[in-house]
Formats: sequence, structure tokens, C-alpha cells
Amino acid sequence: MDTVVSHSQNLPVVVGVDRAREHLSIVDLGVAEARRRHAALSIVHVWPSRYSGWAQGRSPLPTEEDGRHLLELAARRARLQAPRLPVTTELLNGRASAVLAERSATARLLVVGHRDEALTHPSWGSTATYLAHQSACPLLVHRGNCSERGPVVVAASGHQPATATLACAYEEAARDAAHLVALHVSPASADRARTDRHLAEALAGWAWTYPDVVVERLIVQETEIGYTLQRAARRSRLLVAGMGRTGRFAEIVYGSLGDAAMRGTVCPVLLVPPGWSVGTERALAGTETS
Repeated sequence: MDTVVSHSQNLPVVVGVDRAREHLSIVDLGVAEARRRHAALSIVHVWPSRYSGWAQGRSPLPTEEDGRHLLELAARRARLQAPRLPVTTELLNGRASAVLAERSATARLLVVGHRDEALTHPSWGSTATYLAHQSACPLLVHRGNCSERGPVVVAASGHQPATATLACAYEEAARDAAHLVALHVSPASADRARTDRHLAEALAGWAWTYPDVVVERLIVQETEIGYTLQRAARRSRLLVAGMGRTGRFAEIVYGSLGDAAMRGTVCPVLLVPPGWSVGTERALAGTETS
């Protein structure tokens, strides 16, 4: 979906928490992202939704009061890490995927985790998978490892230079003074030199906006993309991809990283809707303080 965001909106970073064992580290990631963006933090929990630990018949079932207690603990953790950071909590009612998709329309960034059973079910789970196609704002999926080293890796196209995905990737690399790797998937029959030239041309315009970001171009064949993404996820600080109109690349990303999770933690993944504007982020950041 295309997203148009007003520069006058005071958009927070929204973190969705549940009772998965990784929820505290998701809060930590949300705090870090809110501070980087000079934004407020909104911690939300959807109740009754579907609780990953109770889906197999465990009891007792969580109550609404349990949800409020979870939010209280999450907010306390956030405030201990960043006392000056504005933190609010919301207990929302409904199905997590639909409620969070709706909430993303008034967020600068939506942060969620993967399913609790990631070691036995190699995927992102139904909520994150749904949001990978439906979130109105950039979606950050936590996968267990938030390295401060390594490059930002972006899935880039040599035919569409002015994309929200590239804009967000450059912005992320610039924030952290990180190296940027532009990854382009090419058919085996394509001329590699010509493809690399097109990719270089697509990236050239961004050098004026982000002159300090060092960029490396990487061309891989379709048959190599799964293995390449798994290696990148273990060695990078962030993977960035566009949701796109069909979501095909998003499916490749979370399918590949689901398999990678079986062999250890991987870096977060940032999925960007096609209409998102980095200009909005900059305008908002200029009116707020950390």
C-alpha cells in the first residue's frame, strides 16, 4: 500500500510486545530506535489476540490484567534505559496482526518480534508475516541479534533508483556511520557487467544526499539469494528490503532468515512500504529532542 504521511504528525516508534520470551529484548530494540530517531516510544500489547505459549493447551489463559502487567514491566524497562524518553503504553483489543497494521498508520516505525517457537518452526510467524505486507510504516522485525558492527545491507534494484527502500537504507547507514551494501538479484542469463552498471547508475544520485556513506555493490544470481541473505543476516547490523506491491522479496527475506534462525541469531530486518518518506523522518527529528 502507498503511504502518505504528514510532516506535522508527531509519530512515535511503536513496539508490539507479547508473552514470547524475547519480548524484553524487543523493548530494548524499540528504545534504541526511538532514541536514534529522537521520537517518543509507544509500547502496545494486543489482548486477547493469540498467545504463543498457550496455543498448545497450556493454562491458565492470560487475563486482561496480565496484559496490563506486561505493559507495566515493559515501560519500566524502557524508562530505566532512557529516563528522558517519552514512553506510553496501550492495551489494544482484537487480533494482533490486524490491530498492529491499523496502529502502523500513526507510527514512524513498528517494531515486532518473531514467533516464540522460532527454533522449531522456521518462519516469522503469522503476525510478522502479515505485517510484512500490510504495515503502513517501516516494519522492524527483531530476530535476536542487534549487532553494532557490520554493514547495512539493502535489496536494491538497478531499474528503480528513487525508492523509499533505498532512501531508508541510506538514512540508516548515515545514522550509524555504517558501510552500505547494495544487493541486487539478477537472473543467471543477465549480463553481469551491464547489471552492475545499471545498479551503479541507480545509486549515483544518492551520493549527493549522503556523501559520507561508503557503498559496495553486490550482484548475486537468483539461485544464490537464500544463502547470501543468511550470511548477510549473521554478519550485518541490519537488512533493508521493500515490501513492494507483491511482497515477493519480503517473502524471500523472511523465508531465508527463518531457515537461518535454526543455526543461530540473525540481525533485525527493516521492511519499507513503497510510499514512505525519509523526508518525513528528518522533518520530525528536527522538531524533537532526545
